[in-house]
Amino acid sequence: METEALALATDVDFSMWALFARATLTVKLVMLLLIGASFWSWSIIVQRTVLYRAARREAAQFDRLFWSGEPLDELYAELGPEPEGRAARVFVSGMTEWERSQKSNGQLIAGVQSRIERSMDVAVSREADELQKGLGVLATIGSTAPFIGLFGTVWGIMNAFIEIAAQQNTNLAVVAPGIAEALLATGLGLLAAIPAVVFYNKLSADSDRIIGGYESFADEFATILSRQLDA
Repeated sequence: METEALALATDVDFSMWALFARATLTVKLVMLLLIGASFWSWSIIVQRTVLYRAARREAAQFDRLFWSGEPLDELYAELGPEPEGRAARVFVSGMTEWERSQKSNGQLIAGVQSRIERSMDVAVSREADELQKGLGVLATIGSTAPFIGLFGTVWGIMNAFIEIAAQQNTNLAVVAPGIAEALLATGLGLLAAIPAVVFYNKLSADSDRIIGGYESFADEFATILSRQLDA
């Protein structure tokens, strides 16, 4: 009897597609949701990785320009009102406020220092929002995907036991397919969650370093302008 049950179980197709095809509608929807979440998280991971690499390269290029000794007015005119680089946009926001604070006779309006700092803080905050876009989705997928997969597993096992009770047969050929289909949902949940959590932590640290660089530059630039004002 045992040999016969093993032979029947061996004849069952346990490929991924076969397990999906035999699953109930609810478990299929769970699997499709997890597959979609996995593709979504990987698209964010790739897009953010490329974006952060470009942001670091732009910041390095701007640092070389800023500390090259070129006068700030000439650098501002060279970059224009809407530069492509993020660090350059922080610089331009400060210089724009500097120019707006000058009277027609060349004197500066009172409170220019605080306005320049606020202008650059707003620019840094705007760039931070853009850099961190999508990271919340990764955090959500990483935290919820295992539970969604577990729901699919519980539902699948429940239906497997219902089928066992209906057939009044507990041999391996009856039990194994239903359990395997149910566990596939948990596997897909972990497959979606693990990369999302790992890359969320990495990308969050990368974005914090980039944003910290912008904040440091804004502080240094504000210090330079403060010395010019005092002079």
